[in-house]
Amino acid sequence: MRSAPQMFDSKRAAERWLSLTETQIMTGEWTDPERAKIPLGHYAAQWITQRPGLRPRTVELYRWLLRKHIEPYLGGVELGKLSTSIVRQWRSERLMAGVSESVTAKAYRLLRAVLTTAVDEDKILPRNPCRVRGADREHAAERPVVTVAQVFELANRMPGRFRALVLLAAFNSLRWGEVTALRRCDIAEDASWLRVSQALVEVPGRGLIVGPPKSRAGVRELIIPAAIRSEVVKHLATYVKSEPTALLFSGERNGNALRRPNFNQRVKWTKVVADMGLKGLHFHDLRHAGNIWASKAGTSTKDLMARMGHDDMRAALIYQRATSDADERIADRLSKLVDDHRKGSTDEDDDPDGGSSGTLVPVS
Repeated sequence: MRSAPQMFDSKRAAERWLSLTETQIMTGEWTDPERAKIPLGHYAAQWITQRPGLRPRTVELYRWLLRKHIEPYLGGVELGKLSTSIVRQWRSERLMAGVSESVTAKAYRLLRAVLTTAVDEDKILPRNPCRVRGADREHAAERPVVTVAQVFELANRMPGRFRALVLLAAFNSLRWGEVTALRRCDIAEDASWLRVSQALVEVPGRGLIVGPPKSRAGVRELIIPAAIRSEVVKHLATYVKSEPTALLFSGERNGNALRRPNFNQRVKWTKVVADMGLKGLHFHDLRHAGNIWASKAGTSTKDLMARMGHDDMRAALIYQRATSDADERIADRLSKLVDDHRKGSTDEDDDPDGGSSGTLVPVS
């Protein structure tokens, strides 16, 4: 039994409310006001714990966003009392406090995902209050794109055991966690192909753990460009143990998996890229360059997604838009049509009979 949320001026008004509520119950649109009294912070914490399929790094990110940017400001608010105006004000205050647009967008997307579950699965809310236009978007700064020559120069400046690391990351569009998790059994003896089946993830307080790739499409087999296969074969023979599970890339001292902070410090990645005039270049920018090169190869969106390891075509479309090669080919073709037209017009002017050489062609 549930009481009405307010008193009514007349019996007729009460009957109208009862009739509407019964209709909502029958159509599955009714939400229990008592359940909506749960505080957002408690519900969001449960949501992160119970959400299936989240990678360890994602769980840490969500908990940090909740702890740092959501719970101190909205954590005590009951779900049923959240409104779009409250969410809009919270977002505005975060930005005014100096929180970056990127972090604020991530926090907003987490809040929206949590409340979507409250609406669609748990039926606690009738609608999602996260309806602030554009709040989910972040405009990251354009990353630098290195050339093929720069990639080889960067590889040459690396210690020998990490030369192939740079080449594979760039020419096979691999993430740091994917390339550092490769084992001898994940690559052909002649280095003609490699298989991405796992990734190393560094979780605060837990160190390096082995997990699945970033997305379902991240599990993939890739052809290694023939031009760098000899480099990889040489690396296998020189630096990789014979066991099938031996890591392709490991620390020189202990043979353990590579940790990014140690790699940056001991290999002096920051200094190397600065000396090359590429200050600020991230290791992930090697994958970025590889994606750009792949998009210029005239591949389809589906094939590009497969090579990148993405199950969302939006990223592939971004890379395809980033290259102007296809647009240049279209422009060249249109220019040729204009040239042919002008040449035809000239020939027509030279026609002593003054006739037209053109023919109307029906278009279907």
